[in-house]
Amino acid sequence: MTRCVSCVLGVLLAGVAAAQGAPLADPTRPPSAVEPSSNEIAVPAGPRLQSVLISPSRRVAVIDGKTLGLGEKFGAATLEAVTETAVVLKYPDRRETLRLNPGVEKRERRVADAADRERGTAR
Repeated sequence: MTRCVSCVLGVLLAGVAAAQGAPLADPTRPPSAVEPSSNEIAVPAGPRLQSVLISPSRRVAVIDGKTLGLGEKFGAATLEAVTETAVVLKYPDRRETLRLNPGVEKRERRVADAADRERGTAR
């Protein structure tokens, strides 16, 4: 009986000692979820276009959390144009285009003709 108690006590103490040595990993955390290093964080330079609202009666843009209508000021710039995917800010010395999705370009989709479909080369 004393052997059994001493074995159980030894296992329990070994588990406590191991738990105090290193923190346990979160089993629910995805394997790719790691903290980004400072050189991996891409911070956009200048103002960032967040949303565009277009209706028959008005055009509105949300830039850095501020809602602007056409002709309204954003710092030293004036909102000059609003399209579905971009806005134009007019500064005293230049114009700057802000895009909703920088780096993404809209392309026309090629429509396959009947010959392409027959050959199986349609995209």
